[in-house]
Amino acid sequence: MKILFIHNYYQYAGGEDNVVAAELKLLAAHGHQVELWSVDNKDLPSGLRGKISTALNTTYSSSSKTTALSKLQVFKPDVVHVHNFFPQLSPSIYDACLELNIPVVQTLHNYRLMCPGAMLMRNGKICEQCVTGSPYQAVLHGCYKGSNLGSFVVAHMVATHRKLGTWQHKVSRFIALTEFAKAKFIEAGFPSDKIVVKPNFVNDPFIDSPPVARVTPPFGLFVGRLSTEKGLHTLLEAWTLLEQLKELKTDSAVYDVSGVYHEPKQDNSAILLKVAGTGPLAELLDNQPNVQALGLQSPAEISLLMQQAAFLILPSEWYEGFPLVLVEALAHGLPVVASNLGSMPNIIADGKSGLLFEPGNAKDLATKLKWLLDNPDECARLGTNARQVYLDNYTADKNVKQLLEVYSSTSSE
Repeated sequence: MKILFIHNYYQYAGGEDNVVAAELKLLAAHGHQVELWSVDNKDLPSGLRGKISTALNTTYSSSSKTTALSKLQVFKPDVVHVHNFFPQLSPSIYDACLELNIPVVQTLHNYRLMCPGAMLMRNGKICEQCVTGSPYQAVLHGCYKGSNLGSFVVAHMVATHRKLGTWQHKVSRFIALTEFAKAKFIEAGFPSDKIVVKPNFVNDPFIDSPPVARVTPPFGLFVGRLSTEKGLHTLLEAWTLLEQLKELKTDSAVYDVSGVYHEPKQDNSAILLKVAGTGPLAELLDNQPNVQALGLQSPAEISLLMQQAAFLILPSEWYEGFPLVLVEALAHGLPVVASNLGSMPNIIADGKSGLLFEPGNAKDLATKLKWLLDNPDECARLGTNARQVYLDNYTADKNVKQLLEVYSSTSSE
């Protein structure tokens, strides 16, 4: 097939950019002709005039439509796959595809098309007011980067295309990353028959070399942005509570079968938490006992950490899409302790491939972590199951088949 990818890179690289690169490489490796048309927010015009121009074009950019028509006429793709059009390209690119009768697939990496803040979150809490209500509510709260004016620009884009029926009539297929996300978009009025679920994938880390052994003593691992929505406050509080739980007397039966008295056992060995990532809350890690801040790590370094760690902790307090770090953990056979929130129960089977805890509840998280440390055989079982979940669902081979099925389904309409 001939496939045109369209992507607006954010100013700071993230998971979406990695997915675009991975899918491009995957399709090319399977013999398909793929071209990428991209713009980068690092190149946004500066100054007041540039900001006004960007704001005016966010809802509909005639220049982007003209460019799209040119690229489509030269490349002549069978399908266009849009990953992100915000803010520079705008939904005008759909009209170019419509004029040339080329089907469009749109991946829903976040909740931008119904929530100006893109995260269904406000002031550190889950917020769904714009799912069925007016997106202009976001203006009052500055949901887009804390700016009332910026929020108005994005809210206007969302409201305009909701009113025009853009999502109903100009996109052939939407790709949601989980069943949870699909349900949210259907609730927001997106056509249920046009949304398919296709998760993210990662390449098998052990395809060329066997894994290294887990290390002793065990350590916990967090990989991600150091920010409020990622649950960093909850994680650090739980790690402090974990040390307190470990110091409690754990053997309540102080007399053995012979009637001999024994002092209750205590576990005073410190367990290390390794934190890989950067972000606005990085200073919280300073002087935290038994916490090692690693900063930004390369993919190879993350892979080694995942091979050595006892478990990964994903304490997010927002509706995660499908974080690559999660499927990377599964691929490495690493059990995940995750918030029982949003799409996480769709991915982590509680007690089978990991454990779920109440979002924001540091005590519950600490209790689950202590159980894993006290039951290393069960922890290993969860890791084995996690690896099998990856092999069954999230490999490159399975993903390319799913992607091609999505493309093929658009040609039958």
